[in-house]
Amino acid sequence: MRLIGNILWLVLSGFWLAVSYAVAGLILCVTIIGIPFGIQSFKLASYSFWPFGRVVIEDPKSGAGGCIGNVLWVVLAGWWLALGHLFTGFLLCLTIIGIPLGIANFKLVMLSLVPFGKDIVSADRVAERDVWMRGPEPIR
Repeated sequence: MRLIGNILWLVLSGFWLAVSYAVAGLILCVTIIGIPFGIQSFKLASYSFWPFGRVVIEDPKSGAGGCIGNVLWVVLAGWWLALGHLFTGFLLCLTIIGIPLGIANFKLVMLSLVPFGKDIVSADRVAERDVWMRGPEPIR
């Protein structure tokens, strides 16, 4: 099911969103100061290209630098990338097949506004981590 969702996503919105993130990343990497922002943009481009089967989690190593980075990100690139997700989500919700993809776009709005302090990992990895954290099932 993930494969079908990713292919539909790629065709209907993922390719263009990934291109917009990549263009923003290239523009941000022009200066040395913008390189961390460009790296975030490339990370989001990868996620917006093939999102199903991956999960966004909080990065515990993020601190005050991540907060400052998010404020600068909103000013430099986040607002127009978020508008792209809103516009694409609205257009996708006009069709029945596109409604789940439109909802996925609306969920990406917050990530496109504040990407620092977040990490993108495989959904399988998160499930394995949850099992490891719980420990073995009790014997009844």
